[in-house]
Amino acid sequence: MKSPLAHIAISLALVSATAIAQKAPTGFEVVKITPELIRTPDVSFSGGPTGRKGKGQNFLSVEVAFSWLPRETKPAYLDEVTVNYFILLDNKGANPDSPQAETLLTGSVTHVSMPQDKDLKSVMYVSPRTLEKLFNGKLPSTINGIVKDAGVTITRGGEVVAQGSWKSDIRNKTPWWTPLTPTAGYLLNKNQTPFAPLVWEYYEEIKAGSGQ
Repeated sequence: MKSPLAHIAISLALVSATAIAQKAPTGFEVVKITPELIRTPDVSFSGGPTGRKGKGQNFLSVEVAFSWLPRETKPAYLDEVTVNYFILLDNKGANPDSPQAETLLTGSVTHVSMPQDKDLKSVMYVSPRTLEKLFNGKLPSTINGIVKDAGVTITRGGEVVAQGSWKSDIRNKTPWWTPLTPTAGYLLNKNQTPFAPLVWEYYEEIKAGSGQ
């Protein structure tokens, strides 16, 4: 029979091993999450339908800055890395589908040919019409009035290698969105929006068909 001290030593070892596994060996870190409102780009063109122009409404953009700096120099690139988004809207009472709760939007985007770098970027969007629907036509004017919190996990080969949140410290903790009921199907990756051809090299390349 193990002594109480032996049990404590084993428990501490397990905690330490878990903490290490969630940090250094993977080389991944969520650096910053930035939600903001971005106006639909106004692009001039010729040869298309005449007399038609968009309303210039706002998309909700959630940008993630992250890094991948493993101890090893190889591989220099990863074939696939997935960023999973959890965006909690502050729309309790306004959402016609579920007026008693805020809406947790979920979605993911898979990036390919991702290099070792300290300045990697990913982004997902919510369309103006979706925002209009989920706030029942009464969209707040500030980002803090729209988004209660936003979090991400980064997965490689189905394993979570990093996680982070806009307002909450969830390092080595159970994420705040775990007990909530998610709503999928509303988040759009960059290639599914009017922003697709813009700042092409700023964000990591998206796998063909990702999010479809």
